[in-house]
Amino acid sequence: MHTITVTLPLSLAINAYDHVRDLRPQGIDLLVLELPIEEIFFRFTKFREWDASEMSFGKAVSLLSEERPDIVAIPVFPSRVFRHSAIYLGRDSSIRKPKELEGKRVGIPEWAQTAGIYVRGMLQHEYGVDLAAIDWRQAGVREPGRIEKVELKLPKGVKIVALPERSLSEMLAAGDLDAVISARDPGGERLFTDYQQIEADYFRRTRIYPIMHVVVLRKPVYERDRWIAMNLLKAFEEAKRSSLARIAEIGVSQVPVPWIAEQVRRWRSLAGEDFWPYGVEPNRPTLEAFLQYSFEQGVARKRLAPEDLFARETLESFKI
Repeated sequence: MHTITVTLPLSLAINAYDHVRDLRPQGIDLLVLELPIEEIFFRFTKFREWDASEMSFGKAVSLLSEERPDIVAIPVFPSRVFRHSAIYLGRDSSIRKPKELEGKRVGIPEWAQTAGIYVRGMLQHEYGVDLAAIDWRQAGVREPGRIEKVELKLPKGVKIVALPERSLSEMLAAGDLDAVISARDPGGERLFTDYQQIEADYFRRTRIYPIMHVVVLRKPVYERDRWIAMNLLKAFEEAKRSSLARIAEIGVSQVPVPWIAEQVRRWRSLAGEDFWPYGVEPNRPTLEAFLQYSFEQGVARKRLAPEDLFARETLESFKI
């Protein structure tokens, strides 16, 4: 008797992370497209060019809040970054505290950029900043011409002026902006110079570890073969475990930076054994905070719960 093995072809666009390099989902013949993040986001958001994709969490939440979303997410989070470090000031700025951003000209690459949603939520809820009291300016970080990619319903009193002919970096250097909130460094000085300690304290208090990106499937692909959602999640988990074991190894340099294993030890002592968790429950504080911020800031059309985002099959796992 001969066994015939048939695998399902599936295209996936994702950045070249170490924690996805061993990705081998069962039953799936995976075509991986390793592309720059901005290209992945642009091409998938605009054209849905492949079956599965890494996606900006902010854009994904915006689309999933629509009446009939054409994507479904799985609880895999390839990129996470604390964002107290994402507030930049012009050189010689007199701003010393978050509250002093009120009345100032603050640049953003997009209102719906995930990093900005987290920063504004943190400014509002941690520091009492009135977002409507800020003069918001939107432009590309280093190149002119960047535009918003999702429809917004801005909160009352919030106004954004688009400046397509200039870049945030240029305006910050020229003194035409007082601050910039951006995932990419536009130049200037950080508002929180001791951001690592502040971010660690923030995590201890809130258990929020900001999720930047999520993996999504085109809904017709998912609905045709629903089993692929869980098989992908399991494969991402296994690839992540292999990566974390590599970087915790003290005898071999896995990346060309010193003291990586010591950083792993320190972060594990703060965040626990699985310090880069996938799934809903380990990430509930982060997910609930981000969904609140997205709704309050007009990025999401309705207030979502974490369970509204993800393929139903990925919300639970079997026990032995």
